[in-house]
Amino acid sequence: MGLKILVINPGSTSIKVSVFDGDDRVFSVNIHHSADELMKYPTVNSQLPFRMRIVSGALAEAGVDLSEMDAIVGRGGITYSMESGTYEIEPLIVAHAREAVTGVHHPANLGVQIADELCRRYGVRGFFVNPPVVDEYQELARTTGIKGIYRKPVTHALNLKETAIRHAKLTGAKYDERNYIGAHLGGGISITAHRRGRMVDAINCTDGEGPMAATRCGGIVVKDLIDYMERRGLSCDDVRELCVKTGGFVDHLGTSDAKEVEERAYAGDETALKLWNTLIYQVGKTIGSMAAVLQGKVDGILLSGGMVKSKNLVSQIEDYCGWIAPVTAYPGEFEMEALAAGAMRALTGEEEVRKYTGVPVWGETYVGAL
Repeated sequence: MGLKILVINPGSTSIKVSVFDGDDRVFSVNIHHSADELMKYPTVNSQLPFRMRIVSGALAEAGVDLSEMDAIVGRGGITYSMESGTYEIEPLIVAHAREAVTGVHHPANLGVQIADELCRRYGVRGFFVNPPVVDEYQELARTTGIKGIYRKPVTHALNLKETAIRHAKLTGAKYDERNYIGAHLGGGISITAHRRGRMVDAINCTDGEGPMAATRCGGIVVKDLIDYMERRGLSCDDVRELCVKTGGFVDHLGTSDAKEVEERAYAGDETALKLWNTLIYQVGKTIGSMAAVLQGKVDGILLSGGMVKSKNLVSQIEDYCGWIAPVTAYPGEFEMEALAAGAMRALTGEEEVRKYTGVPVWGETYVGAL
């Protein structure tokens, strides 16, 4: 018998729950939420009771006794930036996740809140690992053409790093000795440049940068967006929703299910086909930009996330980007394993547990930018 770890991972369109006994995953469920379900809730935080019921119900149905857990791990939220590592869940991180202190209202913020509630209820220790705001940017990646606005890291850091580490090991290399482009393609899309173990640049996957995604508008010409807001009488809050909840496939097709969009595309739905191919085109174009960041020295392009289960998507990305470096697909993700492993290292003393301070890695990333 090993250490027992409960892992909770809320995403844009689903929530994943797993129980690990040592390295063995002994229970796992992935519950998808439809766009209609989530639109009932005006804010991400208002989803908390709904998501708590989902988690508690799944665990009760499986007969999981939470009092037997050695730790509960929640996905880290989009709070102030921090170094990579494993962190204790404490009141400050929970408060910052609840308040959405960076202005980003994303389901990842629910991870530490759900874990914290369960930890206090059952007297169990709580952690989060490599949250979306891990900041390893190089200096040139931060500045924009407007004084006081700086690019800030919001990515699927947990899975991107775990995928790169595993790929390096499988190919007989070390993560901190290789250059990779990582693309996480799921409910949200993150594309990152990894230079010798550090994510030196990336697209901000929640604020309207890079490719559109299932629920996200992606990068939009600023003037066109301003004109669109004026014509439609939209507020800033409406546009924030388009960034993370109602854009992308949802706005065009009324669904957040990428598999459904692909099926519709190849069943004769011309609009779905155009949207499917456009998303892949934008992914390929963004991967190319990260190749420039790495000055063409790329050891591999690593695809992960639920959309990578599509052979059509992988094939098209190979057509767009295979000339840069070999493309390797890791369908799904390793987030649950990475969260459990971080807690294991913390509990066994293999890794020093970090403390969230609320002080950004690079102060101006958030101060003055929001």
